[in-house]
Amino acid sequence: MSIQYFNEDVPFPKIKRRKSTNWVKKTILSEEKRVGDISFIFCSDNYLLEVNKTYLDHDYFTDIITFDYVEGMLINGDIFISVDRVLENSVEFKTTFENELNRILIHGILHLLGYMDKNKEDKLLMTEREDFYLKLLNDN
Repeated sequence: MSIQYFNEDVPFPKIKRRKSTNWVKKTILSEEKRVGDISFIFCSDNYLLEVNKTYLDHDYFTDIITFDYVEGMLINGDIFISVDRVLENSVEFKTTFENELNRILIHGILHLLGYMDKNKEDKLLMTEREDFYLKLLNDN
């Protein structure tokens, strides 16, 4: 069982891997699930657009795509993150790149844990959980 970080066509973003890994593990365990194999893949807008077109038949930019390979209580998945979009969002939402990147990281994990964001109520719950887990990260 492992949490790994990769980059495709962008420089590797500044991320505290050990701290992020411990945070992700604590998040999964606090939701009463088990940590499986999780990969975070950092890439560009164009790379993620191609993933979106190829695998989801969507022709638009996005900040994250989560491929869910969860098996019961074992949390497995591939999480693709557009570094370009994270940077743009950090400017738009007037936050740091690091904070926005952490929000996106935990957003992907929350999807693997079963949280959705397709309707207004689900989005509200997702944001509440993101805020909760971001506070846990920032308190450590």
